[in-house]
Amino acid sequence: MKVDVTFMRMLRSPAGEGRTLPEGWSVETEARPDVATYRMVQDRVGRQYCWWMRQAASDADLAHFLEHGPVSIGLLMQGQTVRGFYELNLFNPHDINLSYFGLFPEAIGQGVGRAFLDMAIRQAWALGPLCLRVNTCTADHPRALPLYQQVGFEVVRTVEETWDVPNRLGLTIPERFLA
Repeated sequence: MKVDVTFMRMLRSPAGEGRTLPEGWSVETEARPDVATYRMVQDRVGRQYCWWMRQAASDADLAHFLEHGPVSIGLLMQGQTVRGFYELNLFNPHDINLSYFGLFPEAIGQGVGRAFLDMAIRQAWALGPLCLRVNTCTADHPRALPLYQQVGFEVVRTVEETWDVPNRLGLTIPERFLA
């Protein structure tokens, strides 16, 4: 699978008041999903965008990562139902990476995405980094790159990558991305 990956960064926290979610929506910060729940949110958000890297990990490796990894996970909730998630990689506390961000398909278009992203960004900046990073690729939702730019991320570079997506994951790779 060939994709163009755009690496982005934000060097200062957003100014002003944060955005709020519509009534009935909330974010569970510092969530501790088990392996099955984590795989479910990864799949629900990322299946149509060929998110495969976490799905390729063994249950044991993923459990270790969820328990001990330097990570902060937030779940977007509509009432008691998960509708999206974000994952902050805290390996370097001065240079935090928004590793994953996305909504379940049924949450897209409900007026929650920008507020949820704003909350994830503010959660990251509350941890005191010098830089917040994110990357997106041509397989992601087509509004991802413009949205990241609108909220203050700047493009650092774009590179073409070839990914060897394991067939066992059952992901459908769109023809335009076949290497």
